[in-house]
Amino acid sequence: MATVPKNDLEANGSNNRDSADTRTYDTHDNRTYQSTILPASATDFDPEPHRRLFRQFANPAPLGLCGFALTTFVLSLVNVHARSVTIPNIVIGLALAYGGLAQFCAGMWEFASGNTFGALAFSSYGAFWLSFACIFIPFFNIAGAYPTNNSQELFNALGHYLICWFIFTSFLCVGTLRSSIAFFGLFFTLAMAFMMLAIGYYKGENVNFIKAGGWFGLLAALFAWYNAVAALWNPGNSFIRLPVGQFPWAERGTSHVGRRPRGEKNH
Repeated sequence: MATVPKNDLEANGSNNRDSADTRTYDTHDNRTYQSTILPASATDFDPEPHRRLFRQFANPAPLGLCGFALTTFVLSLVNVHARSVTIPNIVIGLALAYGGLAQFCAGMWEFASGNTFGALAFSSYGAFWLSFACIFIPFFNIAGAYPTNNSQELFNALGHYLICWFIFTSFLCVGTLRSSIAFFGLFFTLAMAFMMLAIGYYKGENVNFIKAGGWFGLLAALFAWYNAVAALWNPGNSFIRLPVGQFPWAERGTSHVGRRPRGEKNH
């Protein structure tokens, strides 16, 4: 009969489930699965109670979160004029490879994991970074299509672009209200960053609003890294476990949902 050691379950993202039973059951065909409903989890990037079957591949959420976090952090440092850097072109490579392609792939793998929220978020923000990079690549002639004697038209166009991402992020933020502080904090600060940046460009590249968007972007990146590390660190590889601050009103997990294998007795 197939079995799954406790450490293997933890390494696949099954730790930090204080309210869910993660016992495993062996089926007649020697395939092991977990029959549980898990609580809302930032480590799985799922804001609602969900059924997580034992996967044959790793949790894609840390990759998506880290790709988003590092790219956002670098761009936000530029937006706050850290070390007097104001030209954002340094982020193009990251936006194409890490924040873009890698995060988009994480979204595709979330589809395979059955996580609709994670698939939508990672795929969308991966596409965001790819589209953002295109603005700065001369081949696409996006910025160059606007008249040089009327820079405000380009700024207004960037404002439209960013305010739409603010609206989309706000939708996702509402979907995390019954999860955890770390999960909600990521989308709240990201929504604020988009809004501040949009206002900044609508006001003719207003430095104060751009910097405010940069500071919120730095917070969003830190929240993303925190959620990623909370998924990576577990009793099997670390002495540290990070709390994600589950909201008191968040739904808890339900143990042993579904039909048990034939001949299995109730515990």
